[in-house]
Amino acid sequence: MLLSTAFLPPLSWFAAAAKDFTLSPDRVFPSVVRLEACEHFVKQTYRNRCRILTANGVENLQVPVIHDEGLYRLPVTEVRVDYSTPWIPKMERALASAYESAAFFEDYRDGLFSILESRPETLWTLNLSLIQFLLDRLHLAVDLQPTTAYESGGAEDFREVIHPKRPDTVLRDLALEKPYFQVFAGKYGFQSNLSAVDLLFNEGPDSILYLKNL
Repeated sequence: MLLSTAFLPPLSWFAAAAKDFTLSPDRVFPSVVRLEACEHFVKQTYRNRCRILTANGVENLQVPVIHDEGLYRLPVTEVRVDYSTPWIPKMERALASAYESAAFFEDYRDGLFSILESRPETLWTLNLSLIQFLLDRLHLAVDLQPTTAYESGGAEDFREVIHPKRPDTVLRDLALEKPYFQVFAGKYGFQSNLSAVDLLFNEGPDSILYLKNL
């Protein structure tokens, strides 16, 4: 399983990551995910943005990165987050406005916000901390293994499959394309494949039932 880093990734990212995670009566068998650490940064992808459902519909949240000369030739692990503008409080307000009435927002907000407020230097570190936070809260056993060389791909290469500007059939292919409660579904209808925080804030501990068809 090969995945690119992502900021608060969509459900398809976690569904793919947890595809091989299984439980037996006496043992957990985690999925093994090779997290691409050797690719170059690519703009307009989930690497530094996510999608949430707000009172105004689906909105993008974006992490600004420092646009030094050669940004798009840098390994993704070296891309630095730009803290010169107050994007963290703006993002926290956006998340609070979208999910303050969700059943489990108060349970998870402090942990999520503390990672943002720790201001990691690189996008890679920020994303990895958030991904691990979400894996833990979603109760998904996934062994993340950063790659040591760029890989050419294969049947389980999801690096370009999970992309905001391309058709993403991962949830459908895994028989996970189904609705769950969303705060603004009454206004906009159910919105599929948003950031996993949407599922977590709305479904809490039951999120694993959605992602693993348990």
